[in-house]
Amino acid sequence: MPGSPVDAERVLATEDGAQTELVIEGMTCASCVRRVEKALSKVSGVATAEVNYATERALVHHGVDLAVNALVQAVEDAGYHAHLTPSDRKGPDETDESERGRASLDAFGPLARQLANLKLALVLTLPAVAISMLWHPRPSWANLLLFGLTTPVVAWCGRDFFVNAWKSLRHFTATMDTLIAVGAGAAWVYSTVALLTASGDAHHQSEHIYFETGAAIVTLILLGRYLESRSKSRMSAAIQKLIGLSPKTATRWVDGQEVETPIEQVQVGDWVRVRPGEKFAADGVVVEGASFADESMLTGESAPVSKSVGDPVTGATLNKSGLLLVEIQRVGKDTALAQIVRLVERAQGSKAPVQRLTDQISAVFVPIVILIALGTFLYWWLVAGIDPGTATMYAVTVLVIACPCALGLATPTAIMVSTGKGAELGVLIRSGEALETAHKLNTIVLDK
Repeated sequence: MPGSPVDAERVLATEDGAQTELVIEGMTCASCVRRVEKALSKVSGVATAEVNYATERALVHHGVDLAVNALVQAVEDAGYHAHLTPSDRKGPDETDESERGRASLDAFGPLARQLANLKLALVLTLPAVAISMLWHPRPSWANLLLFGLTTPVVAWCGRDFFVNAWKSLRHFTATMDTLIAVGAGAAWVYSTVALLTASGDAHHQSEHIYFETGAAIVTLILLGRYLESRSKSRMSAAIQKLIGLSPKTATRWVDGQEVETPIEQVQVGDWVRVRPGEKFAADGVVVEGASFADESMLTGESAPVSKSVGDPVTGATLNKSGLLLVEIQRVGKDTALAQIVRLVERAQGSKAPVQRLTDQISAVFVPIVILIALGTFLYWWLVAGIDPGTATMYAVTVLVIACPCALGLATPTAIMVSTGKGAELGVLIRSGEALETAHKLNTIVLDK
């Protein structure tokens, strides 16, 4: 992807190289995590790559000479999409209202689409299940009605499962969507064949119709995906609250005049006048005046801190009493608030040791489940001697109940919730590993 604007982005330098955080789009289950990690790890110059399913972020440690485009291309080649995180581009105080509005629309769009799919699936699946469960034997027209009710559910509402399964197949891999597509597709195809071949015998036809099974599979998974997406959107509330601490404007002192300026236009070296009750626009040093500052947002200390000429002040903290003139020293992603936001985002995206184990299990889980389902079908059909329709349903059952979503989502979700809640309460957690190790603590000493 030569010429991409990503080339010009600078990554965060570390003592032993650099690290880049990417947003990964298109992951549908924990096995996708392993695929993306493998793709990134194969890039020359990459030391480690960690992908978090819940936050949909990848943290890559690599050499300083590695172009970010190579990482993005590796993810694209694996069948997913990637781009740099907004936090690598700017600080929280540099995000204007229009960008926040677009972000809200982007976040709401997929959620609204999922909800629309779910509502349509429920409207069509519930009567199909009722007809299939309560009406035996059924006339042929009732089976045709089942076909009409469930086909839109499988083919339209569940289209993403089949699209993602096809993408995985093209890369010779399998994901949770593969299980769902095979399970729902097998039930629908078998029922359609029975509908066409047994049209003269309504009773025999009804015994081999499982349209409601495929529709129910799709609907239940859609419900789970919707609840999962809604939970993810709510989990980011802690980050948004931190970003919201930054003031929207600052009063610059220019040639003896006060100039109201949007916060993103404030530069290092500007002098900013801060009245009592206002928040400091960015990190700086007092050049005139004396006051007290409420720094509880940063330190947890409730007592105001005295500020006079030469004392440092922190952006987003509150000026309590006097009029101050402050020289700005750090703006954007270099401010203390931006570093706190970055720390919380990195902590939410970090992996606890137990999560690395679950990701490894999920990587081989799906192929094993497919083999078990195939073995189930062959056993009940060839060994036990039951009809192919019932054997197919047994195989479909194995595919559906074995989906590894909970396996890969539980741990990262717990880390997101705990680190976010900690940030709201003023407690910053460095990583998921620190959180997991915390259960071994038997004594905590606080200075307050």
